[in-house]
Amino acid sequence: MPVLAKKRLRGVRNVILQVINQSCPEVSLSYGRPRHEERVNLVVPVVVVPVERGELFTQQAFTAVTKEFSSTGMAIVLDRPMGLDEVIVGVRRVGELVFLRAHTRHLTSIGGGFFQLGFRLTEVVHAGDYPVLESVML
Repeated sequence: MPVLAKKRLRGVRNVILQVINQSCPEVSLSYGRPRHEERVNLVVPVVVVPVERGELFTQQAFTAVTKEFSSTGMAIVLDRPMGLDEVIVGVRRVGELVFLRAHTRHLTSIGGGFFQLGFRLTEVVHAGDYPVLESVML
């Protein structure tokens, strides 16, 4: 392999390793705060229903993909910043849609016009308690 080709390949490897290192939970800076739990990188679709003053706004529900999970939290990827304090998140589990109440912990730009919205998950929400959730699909 010519010397210039090896040099170019080394440059590609350096860039890819930097991207991996900045995105990997094991080496990330945790947004300046220590993490209480390990994170798992996992991309799955979710439906997000905004909640304000206890009222669910299913007409404003949207789908997103997750970036990572812990046992009590998750982060989703958005194409714009959104000011959501509380939401109901629907995620598929063994063929059924399960709903979880969540409170926003952080909103962080991840570049390219995308944002990471982190949630603390607080409780399982039963669709029977909120019949309006039956209209939400994923």
